[in-house]
Amino acid sequence: MTYLWSFLIGGLLCMIGQLLIDYTKLTPARILVGYVVAGVILGALGIYPALLEFTGAGASVPLSGFGNLLASGIREEIDRSGALGILTGGLSAAAGGISAAMLCGLLAAAAFRAREK
Repeated sequence: MTYLWSFLIGGLLCMIGQLLIDYTKLTPARILVGYVVAGVILGALGIYPALLEFTGAGASVPLSGFGNLLASGIREEIDRSGALGILTGGLSAAAGGISAAMLCGLLAAAAFRAREK
């Protein structure tokens, strides 16, 4: 049942993004930022962790999951080291994902040659 909910919630988040692209004048970059900010807000309110527990990867993989990861990292680091955690918590929580994205980008740039259209 977890797989079904994961598929449905992840698909719903993707469908909302596609509808925003198709029927609004929002650019994909603004939609991306909107998803991250929505994840931060829902994570700060405690709604997103409940959604994660219910759906698993369907809610953690999209960009809203990245926003929630930032919010939870900041919250934990503030509890551990005070106000300095506002600056360091999000990056330390998301360091693995950020590093993987940078490494994959580097490998893709090394594997393929840019050419003019």
